[in-house]
Amino acid sequence: MREALHNLLPITLEEMDSIKLMNRVDTKYLTDEATLVKVLEDSAAAGYRALVTGGSMVIPYNSIYYDTKGLRMFLDHRNQKLNRQKVRTREYVNSGIAYLEIKRKKNNGRVKKKRIQIPPGEMTDFSTDGDAVSFLERQSDFTLSRLSPVLSTEFDRITLVNPSKTERITIDKRLEFNNFRTGKRASLLDTVIIEIKQDGRAASQMKGILLDHRVKPVRVSKYCVAVTLTDSSARSGRFKEKVRAIEKTINKKITVI
Repeated sequence: MREALHNLLPITLEEMDSIKLMNRVDTKYLTDEATLVKVLEDSAAAGYRALVTGGSMVIPYNSIYYDTKGLRMFLDHRNQKLNRQKVRTREYVNSGIAYLEIKRKKNNGRVKKKRIQIPPGEMTDFSTDGDAVSFLERQSDFTLSRLSPVLSTEFDRITLVNPSKTERITIDKRLEFNNFRTGKRASLLDTVIIEIKQDGRAASQMKGILLDHRVKPVRVSKYCVAVTLTDSSARSGRFKEKVRAIEKTINKKITVI
């Protein structure tokens, strides 16, 4: 994989400012690391560029997902509610920058994300941060008193940008989950989740590259898969099929400890 990444031209955070895509259409894909190498090789040939921070194209992320005691946001997703949201904090580990983020999925399929910067020390508790608490209550359907941290997701991310800067592709690998409420941990092994983020109007060359390697779109949520794996009391329903699809993709059984 190192050689495949080496062939990609770099892009800086400053250059990516014009393609934040905070209001967008997302399409997700599942594959494994062996196939990812081929996808990266074709991406380099097509002129895609890779984000570099801290001198690296592989950037560690840490996210903390919040939910109600009864997992309201998890169940809204499971029940395929068209208008739903997620509340999380996210740290960009290399830069030491953290945000409180509210993601809303609309009934037209578009995803809108809003965020406010917080100190990294507030990832699991921002209750004393008046600006963050106010932001949560303005931008989400929940007050802080109803929410608490459910689990963490840690992963490495590669971010690609197409030559015309009309789409951004995130590639997440080495995903690990830790459920604060149950104490259970799980790893998705060599699973890779690829997400194409675009405004919906421009064509995507990446979709063609993925199709060439028989990587097909799939609806999958890291948060919902993580809860399904680490909380046996959660009413996971159809998400158990997502876990089986992941195991089929990597041809391995996911273990929970």
